[in-house]
Amino acid sequence: MAGFFDSKEAMDPEERAALQDACVAKMAEEGYGKAPGFRALLKGLGIEPAGIRTAADLEKLPVISREKLVQMQIAEPPYGGLKGGDADVDRVFISPGPVYEPHLSETDHLWARAYHAAGFRKGDVVVNTFSYHMVAAGLTFHGGLRSCGATVVPSGTSGTQVQVELIRDIGVTGYTGTPSFLLAIIRKAEDMGYDMRRDFRLKRACFAAEPLDPSLRELFENRYGIETYQIYGATEVGDVAFECREKSGWHVCEEVLVEIVDPATGRRTPPGEAGEVVVTRFNSVFFLMRFGTGDLSRIIEEPCGCGRTSVRIAGVLGRTGDAVKVRGMFIAPSQLESLHRRFPEINFQAAVGRSGHADVLTVRIESDEAGLRALQDRFSEAFRQTCTVKIDRFERAAPGSLSGAKRLVDERLRS
Repeated sequence: MAGFFDSKEAMDPEERAALQDACVAKMAEEGYGKAPGFRALLKGLGIEPAGIRTAADLEKLPVISREKLVQMQIAEPPYGGLKGGDADVDRVFISPGPVYEPHLSETDHLWARAYHAAGFRKGDVVVNTFSYHMVAAGLTFHGGLRSCGATVVPSGTSGTQVQVELIRDIGVTGYTGTPSFLLAIIRKAEDMGYDMRRDFRLKRACFAAEPLDPSLRELFENRYGIETYQIYGATEVGDVAFECREKSGWHVCEEVLVEIVDPATGRRTPPGEAGEVVVTRFNSVFFLMRFGTGDLSRIIEEPCGCGRTSVRIAGVLGRTGDAVKVRGMFIAPSQLESLHRRFPEINFQAAVGRSGHADVLTVRIESDEAGLRALQDRFSEAFRQTCTVKIDRFERAAPGSLSGAKRLVDERLRS
């Protein structure tokens, strides 16, 4: 199992599914017996613990958004009745809301899979630039790095000059934090007269909490020689998914179950279609089942070249409030921005309207008639691959007319 954190990452998918079913059943049973808020939730739905035996049974439960979790905690402080009464809690973290999160056991190795997949090992020295004060990021990322054997420099939110000095003096080889802060550190180093490749040993970066723009990834990797990875999670449920060396989607961690659901119904979307990322973390401390992240993604069905057999998701495509549903499938603005990077020479807008009782997807492009005809087929195929939705018609827009306009508009709201 070289290259894997443990053998679970290469588990037979059917074996993983059976294990997840067993974990769902165990968590429902324990939560009913230990957590009064979870017990009240099931009773209110008329469901006995025996009714939640498999991953498919989770659809019987509501998706709990951050806003709903805040309401639950206000009604029954501090944990909304979701903490097991006899649970041994290591730490309590706070996230905006406020939301109070009882931290899981150190033996859970939060974020270890993500950092291991990114290549962090014993001998690495890593600056952790996330805050260590009250929020979960600093300490849990620290623990994940230590689980991989890396030495951690808890630099936290220190200023860029301090970060540069630490990276120089200690011989730091790795970075974890946001991509924008790493760029600020590099710019500060250059202002101080340093050459990033020549004067520093920093060769690896793992990003969270902020999207990594492809152009920024290219800058880090090609200009500065820093290999980049992305990791994804939420403070309420911990680590969720991570990039491997293939960087073709994010592997879901073995400790969680991810559903992609229709935000309006809580029902799972068909394979390959976008929906909200809903997470259940298997544990015996905090019985938060079906946490709705508000992020949009989709399942990638093709196997990954790294050898991991876990489900992959296609990164974060946007937020549920930004997406538009077309013929039952979501389109997110970030998907259209991805298309724009493939077709930088054109300015376009996707508009969703109605014709009778049917949704109609129109793409407007600033172009002359000849130019529009020349690119229609190529653009249509790229759009379908990216958004899994077929364009119904094209419209030619006058040059400059789409400047500053939204990339995605829902014109059904006007009727």
